[in-house]
Amino acid sequence: MMHPPSTNSFEIFGMNIKFYGIVMSVALICAMCAIFFITKKIYKNKISFDFLLDLFPVVVISGILGARLYYVLLNLPFYAVQPEEIFAIWHGGLSIHGAIIFGIIAGIIYCRIKKQNVLLCADVCILGLPIGQAIGRWGNFFNSEAFGTPTKLPWGLYVPENLRPEQYANFEFFHPTFLYESILNLVIFAVLLYLTKKGQKTGIIFFSYFILYAIARFLVESLRVDSVLNIGIFPVAQIASILMFIIGITGILVTRKNAN
Repeated sequence: MMHPPSTNSFEIFGMNIKFYGIVMSVALICAMCAIFFITKKIYKNKISFDFLLDLFPVVVISGILGARLYYVLLNLPFYAVQPEEIFAIWHGGLSIHGAIIFGIIAGIIYCRIKKQNVLLCADVCILGLPIGQAIGRWGNFFNSEAFGTPTKLPWGLYVPENLRPEQYANFEFFHPTFLYESILNLVIFAVLLYLTKKGQKTGIIFFSYFILYAIARFLVESLRVDSVLNIGIFPVAQIASILMFIIGITGILVTRKNAN
């Protein structure tokens, strides 16, 4: 797998349009389409389509802001000396854990205000997230980020010398961890869709995503060499994944208990 020739896609009125931005836009659109399609096929008598149209931008905008804020806070020393980079999201730097936290908080608040079933809305909306993640991870490819340790596997990603971590300067090919996570997110979507079609107690799909993504991200993170921040020997992303797993298990247990 070769390195992309440029981060720029095309130019409009003198402004370079980044592949990263295009990929993220496509990811959001596909996530939204997946949610609306599943709602029409499975949840059409349980949740208002118009309500979802109002909820989606609230969650998305909050998620994007949260993803950036989370990433900036984890890289505070860098952004403290280069504050102009805080808003340069086209350079990468959107944390999915931040997006999940802020997106969920905004969604809960909005559902409460509109007097909607929070867990039902969460079940519906969470189905679009792994689709968006699977596509969005390819933004990392165009920015030459989110790769792993050196590898000799045939699908290894070539990384230019100036972008390699110092300790791996003599290696050319690395694990394309962005690709691994993209594939795992598609698997997660397939599992969640299967569970949805089988019929589950309200909230089970939402908390199942926490468990599945926590496992996937923990495994992928063990290969990455560009983790944002470590606490001891563990990357923050792995610690966040452990917390997600605990929340997911606890949520399912509580949901099943309350349903009895």
